Amino acid sequence: MTVPTDPNNLEDWFPADRNAPIYATNGHNGAVAQRLGVVVGGSLSRGLAVKLEPGTNVEEMAVGRYVVIYGTQQRYFCMINDIALDSTNPAIQSDPPNIDDPFIRDVFTGNVAYGLITVTPMLVIDADGPKPVKTIPGHFMRVYNATEDDVNNVFGKEGPTNFNVGSPLELEETTINLNLKRLVERSVGVFGKSGTGKSFLTRVLLAGVVARGQGVSLIFDMHNDYGWQITSENGHHVKGLAQLFQSKVSILTLDAESSQRRNAKYDFEIKMGFDEIEPEDIAMLKATMSLSDTMIDAAYSLRKMWGKGWIKRLIEGTAEDMDYISSNTNIGGGTLAALQRRIERFERWHFLVEENEGDSVQKIIELLVNQQKSVVLEFGRYGNQLEAYMLVANYLTRRIHHRYVELMEKSLGDASLEPPQLLITIEEAHKFLEPQVARQTTFGIIAREMRKYKVTLLVIDQRPSAIDEEVMSQIGTRVTALLDNERDINAVLNGISGAAGLREVLARLETKQQAIIMGHAVPMPVVIKPRTYDTAFYEAVTANAITPQESRKSLGSGGRRRI
Repeated sequence: MTVPTDPNNLEDWFPADRNAPIYATNGHNGAVAQRLGVVVGGSLSRGLAVKLEPGTNVEEMAVGRYVVIYGTQQRYFCMINDIALDSTNPAIQSDPPNIDDPFIRDVFTGNVAYGLITVTPMLVIDADGPKPVKTIPGHFMRVYNATEDDVNNVFGKEGPTNFNVGSPLELEETTINLNLKRLVERSVGVFGKSGTGKSFLTRVLLAGVVARGQGVSLIFDMHNDYGWQITSENGHHVKGLAQLFQSKVSILTLDAESSQRRNAKYDFEIKMGFDEIEPEDIAMLKATMSLSDTMIDAAYSLRKMWGKGWIKRLIEGTAEDMDYISSNTNIGGGTLAALQRRIERFERWHFLVEENEGDSVQKIIELLVNQQKSVVLEFGRYGNQLEAYMLVANYLTRRIHHRYVELMEKSLGDASLEPPQLLITIEEAHKFLEPQVARQTTFGIIAREMRKYKVTLLVIDQRPSAIDEEVMSQIGTRVTALLDNERDINAVLNGISGAAGLREVLARLETKQQAIIMGHAVPMPVVIKPRTYDTAFYEAVTANAITPQESRKSLGSGGRRRI
């Protein structure tokens, strides 16, 4: 379709084909947009009803698509959240006309029978930029398809803190830019059912944070997805973060044999001593290892009785040892035997040793704070053992968070001494943040504290409904792929403005290559087609990456600091 350029040529603007789409210059940067229809009703809470023009094909409308309404004083940036068919005469439904006759078809289509869309006003755009919506346009205000300029006015252009994460529906040449500084200030959630591409979405977000130096990340890499090269479902090799940012990302491993077999280059192997594990670390495994409250109480009693070596002594304990404990403490014999059987599983994990020569926590803190490098901890074969994953993630996070609190308190009054913003990434997040344990665990504390101590979470999960409601309310930015469970949809939309209209959008996302971003890092909810994680992405993200020296400067530290 040729867009009219001569405003004086009425044949161009009003063609003989009355079903031809109508275009108009909307006066903003000379952008030309297709006119879709006019506002005929609605409200701010329920959305606005828009009657489509006779030349607008209802099949080209899609939930999640953006439109702009030109009011008398300002523009309204809106999202389509429902599509319907309507008519001026209800009798048409019981006695439809014969549209084989072109004349009858033209008379009825678009006039007697027409398309109707419901749009939700998201933002008001005026000379000062985007603002929250507090009013609505009047009757018969014209509605246009959103142009590239309209989208850029809302989401800005790519820059030092704005990172391109994808394109909006129907505008693939336009980019949606996420504010990375606001992203890492609060916890982030990446949600979606299995197979919707959560790992690739997470990889794009982490690549942006690392490239732009907006923080450092500690990634508990359950399935070895983020550090080194993997093979995607279509058989292509996909680079890891350490290959893209060699000077800014370090790989540590719990399973050196697995890393060597995959040719993944790692800096060192993490070991943990039996004597370093405390009852608080065991308590985190209550649901996963079927530990009762009496078993956890017994763990605290044994730690008090035997000191740091309590786990090894319990594993090697004889029947006489068990009888002695039962006779001299309030721990029942059955409880003790059950706890011993469960703790014996630790012997299968080779990263647990009797005497640990190094300090794993100190090594990670050195990388994160002194060198300001992101850390990917690969689990190798232990990634398929949820108990091992939860034990290590909780053990390290609890101690690193404690160290960060100390560093932040020491830096009071001198911002240059603050450690860099830390984003801790965990998978199967509901296991760490379910209601029964979230209020007692470090992960729940971090989520509730938000940015107080410069530590936030990036949680990846396919069951957001299983995460504690209070924790979900503190997740600042939510990146959500397709969810088909009503409870999960409710959990993701809880606390989001305009949730009723977004429900239909979220439920109709494609299985892959579509996601909706809501919350702190974007000015309004937006449906995107995520960037493809390929060679073009590698080149773009590394070309704009800042150096480690620039990263230290941008994170508020003049140079390396010793801890």
